[in-house]
Amino acid sequence: MNLQDWLKILYLVFGFCSALFLGAVKGLLVGPIAGLTFITGNVAVILGLLPSHVAWTVYTVIKINRFDTPLKVAILLALPGLFGIWLCLSIAGSVLVGVGYGFFTPWISTFEAFRHDNESKKFYHGLVDGTWGTVKGSCVVVRDFADICYHSFPLYLKELRESPDSNDHQTLRLIHVPGLIIVGLLGLIVDLPFFTLIAVIKSPYMLFKGWFRLIHDLISREGPFLETACIPIAGLTILMWPLVVVGSILAAIFSSFFIGLYGSFIVYQERSFMRGVAYVIAMVAEFDEYTNDWLYLREGTIFPKPHYRKNMVSESSEFSVGQNHVAGSILNPASADAPAMLVPSLVPSRTVREAIQEVQMVQIWGHMMKSCELRGKELLDTEVLTPVDLCNWLKAKNDDEATIIGVGLPCYSLLQSLLYSIRAGSSGLLILDNVEVTYLNRPKDKLLDLFFNPIMVLKEQIKVINLGDDEVRFLEKVVLFGSDTHRMDAWDNGGSLPQDALRAAQIKGISRRMLGMVRGISKFPTYRRRFRQVVKALVTHGVEKGDSSLPNSIKSSVTSIEEV
Repeated sequence: MNLQDWLKILYLVFGFCSALFLGAVKGLLVGPIAGLTFITGNVAVILGLLPSHVAWTVYTVIKINRFDTPLKVAILLALPGLFGIWLCLSIAGSVLVGVGYGFFTPWISTFEAFRHDNESKKFYHGLVDGTWGTVKGSCVVVRDFADICYHSFPLYLKELRESPDSNDHQTLRLIHVPGLIIVGLLGLIVDLPFFTLIAVIKSPYMLFKGWFRLIHDLISREGPFLETACIPIAGLTILMWPLVVVGSILAAIFSSFFIGLYGSFIVYQERSFMRGVAYVIAMVAEFDEYTNDWLYLREGTIFPKPHYRKNMVSESSEFSVGQNHVAGSILNPASADAPAMLVPSLVPSRTVREAIQEVQMVQIWGHMMKSCELRGKELLDTEVLTPVDLCNWLKAKNDDEATIIGVGLPCYSLLQSLLYSIRAGSSGLLILDNVEVTYLNRPKDKLLDLFFNPIMVLKEQIKVINLGDDEVRFLEKVVLFGSDTHRMDAWDNGGSLPQDALRAAQIKGISRRMLGMVRGISKFPTYRRRFRQVVKALVTHGVEKGDSSLPNSIKSSVTSIEEV
């Protein structure tokens, strides 16, 4: 190597050590504030809403028509234990995540400053990044968690009570109640220690294999080490890899609670105590085999794996507890089940350029909200929506009190995106700025797949039935106003209900599926906070237009609203 190469190496080493020290100092200064905010806020939400959660759940169990009396009694008897587990795990998780977030976010932000080309910007961002932003981010997380607990959870329970499937009566014989309790306890007694033992035994291999992969990339300048600006961040990854391994162990322990308790549901489904016991034993073998596959160890498992279903669909699909296997297999047969243990991939890393080419989840959220804002302004300008609708949503305690804005507007925006993608001949979904999201470049996120795959199926259905212009306009009415026939009739956009009963049923079926998708997306973390910003922007748009129908209280408060 020549002198220039040695100077570059010395510069990187000095920069890495400086960022390491500065990040540690910022973590020690900012971490306690951000972590305490995170922990205090989440714990306050958990404890403050616990009585409401208990009341909502008990009311749902009593009111739902799906369960008979013995099954309701069994669920009610199990609720204290379930809520006890929820309290322990949620509080412990809040503490661990809060400490990790408060300390490591300033550290990582310091290394991110190396991405800037200008030296003065590197120094400035190295000092500033991760300080106030970390504290602010902890407040945002608390708010999103509160939205999930206060809005998403009761909305899910309400949908469960009102679901047409709730009329399918499911019974439970009293003789099975002791079996449910015993297998649930057995699942905790067996799966929790075995999952922990397997994770701990394999953690050294995961540690050294991960280090080997990262050091190999460093020497060969592959993956995250390809770009010089990213080398310090990748170096931090090598140092922090033991914490990733510890996080994987904790994830295995956390998942073992729910996998073990699921044995009670197996007893109920199969009406067999022995099959529930077989499930508890088989899950240990499945977990061992699964971790072997992820860590590239020998195939198979040394543990017994008895069958616990009368008709086993597939051995791999049974391990993903609580998922809708039927829907997943139809929509994406090649999709893999979600891991029970957080095992980072040890395959060769992608380069930075490859990662940039992939559409990120943040982009999709941003485009989705921006599209809602643009469509909302169009509808406001044409007086299809009124400022009163916006005010009703802002003042509503839940989404059902203002469904036109909370559900209709994002559903209308989604419909326009689907129609635009179909007209453009796109193989995926075209969003703003002509960004195309396809199966190849979409974010590799299991949560996104639950909605991206059905949306693509819905797009093909709309394309196949070849809606006419008047049918499209009628569909716009239905998705925007739902069951509000008065508002639908008042909007004269040229759309009308088709005379053909089959076409009318197809259009209404599409609208129901779209409304269901939007209601599901609305339960996502960060959704309510982001959508609230969209509604505030629409209110501001109405104020700038000088709309007299806006209440004075809303007008005066718009300028004082602090966006998070």
